[in-house]
Amino acid sequence: MPIDVVPDISSAPLILASRSEARARVLREAGVAVEVMPAAIDEDAVKASLRAEGAPPRDIADLLADLKAQRVAGRRPDRLVLGADQVLVLDGEIFDKPPDRAAARAQLQALRGRRHELLSAAVVFEAGAPVWRHIGRAQLTMRPFSDAFIESYLDAEGAAVLDCVGAYRIEGRGAQLFARVDGDIFSIMGLPLLECLGFLRTRGICIE
Repeated sequence: MPIDVVPDISSAPLILASRSEARARVLREAGVAVEVMPAAIDEDAVKASLRAEGAPPRDIADLLADLKAQRVAGRRPDRLVLGADQVLVLDGEIFDKPPDRAAARAQLQALRGRRHELLSAAVVFEAGAPVWRHIGRAQLTMRPFSDAFIESYLDAEGAAVLDCVGAYRIEGRGAQLFARVDGDIFSIMGLPLLECLGFLRTRGICIE
């Protein structure tokens, strides 16, 4: 492509720098054409470093979203690239995706009967540089449930809970875990969708 020709980003799918199927599905169901291109970053190492520095949870989510978008945008400066990350906070403690069923069980036991917060950060890169960012918030209160319910829930959900911070999918059977939800429902699903759509419209991204 000649260097004096500006690519038409509105005619190309948005690149999602995340392997989250939930985020891709939310965007596609809203009518956004999406190409998934996961970013190769060591999220655990980044989080550990930021925690050691005492970074607040919102900054951790924002930086991880930024790093994901930056990594992919470096390879595709001709496209709009969206990075996203989600952080669950309970009384100052940050929860990660559970690595196995035992960890999922422990997370649900820690969260039940209590109120926690989800922070969902989104960052868009254009021409290799950040041009938009937003952090969505939601507060969720889990109802008190028995250990037997946890086991039946984990049996029904299977490996799907391992892809979700907090071991739940609010859009599925995980809704049964909650007594109250306040804030942005899309942020619970991993992306502040309405704000993201608002930005994409300013760039002419095709939304059917």
